[in-house]
Amino acid sequence: MASLILPSLCWALLFLFVVVFAEGEAQNTITAEPGQDVVLPCRIPTGKTIQGMKWNRADLEEYVLFLRDERLDPDGQHPFFKNRVDLQDRKMNNGDVSLVLKNVTTADDGSYSCNIFNKETKSWETINTVSLTVSGQTGGDTEDGPVGLIVGLSVSAGVLVAAVVGFVCYRKHERKERGVN
Repeated sequence: MASLILPSLCWALLFLFVVVFAEGEAQNTITAEPGQDVVLPCRIPTGKTIQGMKWNRADLEEYVLFLRDERLDPDGQHPFFKNRVDLQDRKMNNGDVSLVLKNVTTADDGSYSCNIFNKETKSWETINTVSLTVSGQTGGDTEDGPVGLIVGLSVSAGVLVAAVVGFVCYRKHERKERGVN
C-alpha cells in the first residue's frame, strides 16, 4: 500500500508545482511588438483608501509614473518614460490604475509593479506586478537592465526543479518496485 501512495503523492506534488508555477508566470506576462501601445493592468482592492500611487520598474531607481493628490507628478520620473505613460482611466473608476505605455521598444522589457500608498497604514503596498516582453530583442540585456534575462532564467529554473523532482520520484518508485532501499 505504501509503495502506491508515495509515487502517487510525489507525482501529484510535481503536477501541482508545474501548474501553479506556470499559471503564475502566464497571468502576469504581457508580450508586445515594438511600436505598440500596451496596458499593464492594476486594480486597487475595494475599500482601500489611498493617498498616492506609482508604477515602478524593478531595475530603475526613478519611477515610471507617480500620482499624488489625483495629479500626475513628473518630478523624479525616469526620463525614458516622460510623455510615454498615462493611466488608462485618470478618474480611476472602479479602482482602475492600469498603466498605458506608448510606443514600446525592446528597452521597455522588464518587471513593472503597481504600488499604492495606504493612508491607514502610512506605507507603500505592491498591488500587482507585470512582466513586459517586447519581441525583437536580440540579447538578454535591455538598455536599462537585464530584467528580461532574469525572468527567463527564473522560468527555466522552475522547469529544472520540476524535472529533478520528477526524476527523484521516478527513481524512488523504481527502487521500491525492485525491492531496493
